[in-house]
Amino acid sequence: MAFNALLLILLLPLVSGQVFHWGPCPEPPVQSGFDIYKYLGRWFEIQKLPASFEKGKCIEANYSLRADGTIKVFNSEFRRGQVKSIEGTAVVQDIRQPAKLGVSFSYFTPYSPYWVLYTDYVTSAMVYSCTDVLRLFHVDFAWILGRARTLPAATINSAKIMFTTNNIDVSKMNPTDQQGCDK
Repeated sequence: MAFNALLLILLLPLVSGQVFHWGPCPEPPVQSGFDIYKYLGRWFEIQKLPASFEKGKCIEANYSLRADGTIKVFNSEFRRGQVKSIEGTAVVQDIRQPAKLGVSFSYFTPYSPYWVLYTDYVTSAMVYSCTDVLRLFHVDFAWILGRARTLPAATINSAKIMFTTNNIDVSKMNPTDQQGCDK
């Protein structure tokens, strides 16, 4: 037990700015019949759980197919007076569950979960990612995405209800500033 407490104390600084909960990750159902080709394109971040790697405004992601069959992930945000961007790779890790993708932004890091819980492909999507830390606690991320910079309040509320129904705590979810982004 002392080892677990020490390990937790050592790992907590790594998750600052993130949302963590005791116990293992929940296992929410993902989009049935997910079609990656319909999902490709530009998505705007509408709301998210806090993430230390996303601090700016005008956050968006663009997904495109590469020749090798992987998906190019190009994320951008406006922060400190300039556009910051990062490119990564997404892969379908199990063809039987194509909505459970893995995403990596470095050749040296493993793929992190990127699970599409819901999308209608044309207006909105709900994405979830969770990493267990020795099954003692988990760090999770959740995003509500839109094809436009805004979504109706009813759509956002429905997404939050769906997250909550699947044991994903979105009480700390915050809106992303998408104002003045097209200048």
